[in-house]
Amino acid sequence: MTQPNHPQQPDYFGGPEWPSESHAQGGFDQFGQPVTAHPYQAPDPYSNHSDPSGEDHRRPHVDFGRAVKLFFKNYAVFNGRASRSEYWWIFLFSILVEMILNAINFAMDGTPNDPARLYAVLSTIWFLGTLIPSIAIGVRRLHDTNHTGWWLLIPLIPVIGWIWVLVYLVQDSDENAWQSYDKEPLPVTE
Repeated sequence: MTQPNHPQQPDYFGGPEWPSESHAQGGFDQFGQPVTAHPYQAPDPYSNHSDPSGEDHRRPHVDFGRAVKLFFKNYAVFNGRASRSEYWWIFLFSILVEMILNAINFAMDGTPNDPARLYAVLSTIWFLGTLIPSIAIGVRRLHDTNHTGWWLLIPLIPVIGWIWVLVYLVQDSDENAWQSYDKEPLPVTE
């Protein structure tokens, strides 16, 4: 669609009908939003940031491989925040490892009541090796929703506790959580 030479006319809803060439050349995307060098620092038009620079301080979404890498790099980091994708990819990774361990158990003629020795050793190593980082990523995920990490203890209340903490873990990032929880040492992001 070619743009006519007359000034922009607002559409029915009050917005411009098309972005002008000056916007496209002046650092704005096709929707009229400012384009920045870092995609996670673009201002969010739907939130009310208290940061005067207008930066979006939410943790970036990560893919499966990067989530696993960050999980082990931030082994015992309880400060900072973890994005929803970072937390749930690790949850999936843990399930996949348990499935592999169970396959080893059944291949060695073990049962859930009488596991094979190799399964018992590998399962114990996996549990002990990931206990601290699992707690740490849970704490950082709660920080990202602007809740204290002590909420991880709420599942000690039967039934309702698990539901309560699950609601917090599936929530989207809180745009103001960075003010409370981005203190040193921060988790590794690369």
